[in-house]
Amino acid sequence: MAKRIYCGNLSFGTTEEVLKGAFESFGEVISVKIITDRETQKSKGFGFVEMSDDDKAFEAIRAMNGKDLEGRKIRVSVAEERERNPRVNRDRRL
Repeated sequence: MAKRIYCGNLSFGTTEEVLKGAFESFGEVISVKIITDRETQKSKGFGFVEMSDDDKAFEAIRAMNGKDLEGRKIRVSVAEERERNPRVNRDRRL
């Protein structure tokens, strides 16, 4: 089963390729997604890495949490599934 990892405090210039490269030394990286603002498409400073092996993912979390990546000390932890709310009345700003 794949393990999803949260990566926070990323530099706004960090690319998905850079983030993937930082985690590949620990094991197979299935996917990488840096979260961006819908309107500006600029990074929000966090993202997710999905690794194929749970043990390798935990090793990566222990090793990468607090490490410097592109000038920032990143926060790395197991990603928690969040409950999604339906988009009810989302456009009330009119």
